[in-house]
Amino acid sequence: MSHKRIPKRKAAMAVGGVMALGAAAILLPHANASQDGASDAAAAAPRTLKAGDASDLASRLAGLLGDAFAGSYYDGENKQLVVNVVPGDDNDVIVQAKKAGAAVREVDNSMTELEAGARTLRSQAAVPGTSWAVDPRTNKILVTADSTVTGDEWDRLESTVESLGSGMATIKKSAGTFRTFASGGDAIFSGGARCSLGFNVTAGDGSPAFLTAGHCGVAAAQWSDAQGGQPIATVDQAVFPGAGDFALVTYDDPATVAPSEVDLGDQTLAVSRAAEATVGQEVFRMGSTTGLAEGQVLGLNATVNYPEGTVTGLIQTNVCAEPGDSGGSMFTRDGLAVGLTSGGSGDCTSGGETFFQPVTTALEAVGATLGAEGGAGAGGDQTGAGQEAGDEGAGTGAGAGAGDAADQGAGDGSGPAGTH
Repeated sequence: MSHKRIPKRKAAMAVGGVMALGAAAILLPHANASQDGASDAAAAAPRTLKAGDASDLASRLAGLLGDAFAGSYYDGENKQLVVNVVPGDDNDVIVQAKKAGAAVREVDNSMTELEAGARTLRSQAAVPGTSWAVDPRTNKILVTADSTVTGDEWDRLESTVESLGSGMATIKKSAGTFRTFASGGDAIFSGGARCSLGFNVTAGDGSPAFLTAGHCGVAAAQWSDAQGGQPIATVDQAVFPGAGDFALVTYDDPATVAPSEVDLGDQTLAVSRAAEATVGQEVFRMGSTTGLAEGQVLGLNATVNYPEGTVTGLIQTNVCAEPGDSGGSMFTRDGLAVGLTSGGSGDCTSGGETFFQPVTTALEAVGATLGAEGGAGAGGDQTGAGQEAGDEGAGTGAGAGAGDAADQGAGDGSGPAGTH
């Protein structure tokens, strides 16, 4: 039988209703000018771009500029892509970047040097409660330590940062504790925990499926759309900890309708495709505990040392999240799938740091497709998706535990959007 999404967002929206309504209004499309038709005289001036287009341009320039490329970020105020370039003997790289439509900034630290610094941190200071990511806006590595990092561990982290040299990294303290955002609740279920569905996709064999957090997927093999209910989806692949935090869960009924949409509570947003994140980009997150929240991308390829282990390749943001939001979708106002909620610190009252699994990386790893590329099953309806994830044990060491996060939006959403 075909499983349609069951309206269960009442509990979640009761928690985040006011915020959801406000953020939903922000999602209404607005005009974004493009200078594709600019005259030749203006060709070298920075182009006005949407964030999604800026991400595509950044990827192309990274390959074009080679070793001279030192990262990029989206300037939301001016709607421009800013590309960092390490100056050298060949000034042509700057000319090329400008011709492509980017605003160019010369910096001191090359991407090779910054990545080497991150490797040093991994080998010498990978203690639970720490994270780091390259911040292209400062051209430095941003190192964060949560409230559990004290005494010898703090001294170790601080001395490692200092050893990288002046101007290579900054370090700051977070008031919260890094953990996966899982918790028990009444959204998507497996055992006593819940998770959120991220995005409906089409598996490599053409069957309907969805993505959620890996720490949810390793916690249970089957998911239900009701507490104590019959399983409707089964984990096919899950990664956590390690090179990501993602899981592919396939619907048990191959006739399940799973559209590529995000359920915003009072409306749905069509998801057209997956896209890379860009630092500075405006993003939105949906979760079963806190509903809809918005914020900005702060860093890419982040490493987070959870109590359960180290996870690499994440997106760092300032979008708030709480236990039960794990696995939920992060997306743009124009319907691009960007991330899956992993974990972080803080809450939606005091704020904090949050980390997301890139959707593009997850899709490539599991061999799935999303949106127009995904065929009939892509996207779906699915409610069961997030469910089991929540139950996960991943969060064990972390306090709330992955299971919590899982619960997030998945089961709760009402719409077929699949993202909760």
